Amino acid sequence: MFRLRTFLLSAALLAVVSCHPAKPKTYDPSYVRFEAAYNPYLENQFYPSLVMGVSALSDKNFGLDDTNALFSVSVTAPAGNSVLRITIDSSNLNYVTIFQEVLPVKDVRYTFHPSIKWKYDKLYQLRQQGTTDLTFTCYINDEEVDVKNIRLNYRSVNDCLLSVLDADNNLHDFRWLFAGYVNEEHPYTDSILTDIMKQGLVTKITGYQKDANHVVEQVEAIWYYALERGISYASISCTPSPTKRANVQHIRFFEQVYNTRQANCIDACVFLASIMRKIGLKPVIFVEPCHAYLGYYTDRNRRKLKLLETTITSWVDFPALTRNYNETMSHNPDAKGSERISPAMNTKYTKYLTEAEKKRWTEGSMSFEGLKRAVAHSLFLKATDANLESYNANKKNFSDASNRSYQQLDIELLRKLVQPINGPSAN
Repeated sequence: MFRLRTFLLSAALLAVVSCHPAKPKTYDPSYVRFEAAYNPYLENQFYPSLVMGVSALSDKNFGLDDTNALFSVSVTAPAGNSVLRITIDSSNLNYVTIFQEVLPVKDVRYTFHPSIKWKYDKLYQLRQQGTTDLTFTCYINDEEVDVKNIRLNYRSVNDCLLSVLDADNNLHDFRWLFAGYVNEEHPYTDSILTDIMKQGLVTKITGYQKDANHVVEQVEAIWYYALERGISYASISCTPSPTKRANVQHIRFFEQVYNTRQANCIDACVFLASIMRKIGLKPVIFVEPCHAYLGYYTDRNRRKLKLLETTITSWVDFPALTRNYNETMSHNPDAKGSERISPAMNTKYTKYLTEAEKKRWTEGSMSFEGLKRAVAHSLFLKATDANLESYNANKKNFSDASNRSYQQLDIELLRKLVQPINGPSAN
């Protein structure tokens, strides 16, 4: 009996529902022609570093075209003064995003560029490639009209977009995004400055408050810190290009260089530039074909410039030298002069000393700390002069904005466009 009553009740409900068919849609999807698209130049490749680098801008100029946006939505107004609402569902990379505009004139085709509410902490954690789907739902006057899906292949946040060719083979340069990896806001920089002060090469960190000589002394103190930290050169195999039109480079973040003590030319540039920015200096990254080196202004008005070849930090290994010294002295505490380190180490490091310095070290009148400082100063001078010839030969190229092969990236000026790419730990 119970089953019979249930059946009869269900049948009655079905009959009631069937008496009220679904309300027909007011707006024909084929007329509205709702479209949602990702910028075609990027060929469905999503770069977290690009989004995070310009996250502080209200009008995000991605350098792609006059749309200044990654996403576009287009509709044809089915009625005058109709209200368009686009809802982008949440995904692993974004929050629910609602975009709304009024369509004033019937039959006119409108295109808008909604900004997605990204989960920036998730974007920073992307260290491998993957796929995500974004769902766009179109409403006209609160009536759902159509749904579109965009599948994106996201890259590692370490992947920095260098350039993109558009459909007409025009090159769009993105190396200004290097500035996003310069991170003067990183919490490690405070402890680094404490360590630099303990080194004793400078008594005060004053930025540009004193003369140019003191600016150079501060940079040399940062240089000495990098040597003491043991920052060595470590190239990364070429980042596979996601498309035929894009060129990409893997760049290590500040904490990755700090923790691994490894850096290629651009990694070391952004690492040292971050510390320079922290103390108020004005660093510049010079990008040439297949290489990058660092520069800095010795005055706040940018009248005089010094250069620094960052890869020279890898010519020596101060942590290994210190271990060798400690081990030798533990076995022979009475060792004097050059006997305080092994013969191999002695040969490797004394080649950077002047004859007078070699004599002092050999005789024992130079301390172990004095040896390191003398070697560091010698390498600092070499790093300062290493790129002078190339820089002077290419000054015109650096000043030519249309020359894509040579870039002069003034970090302070680029801060108006590009912000440091921060992770949760650096917020």
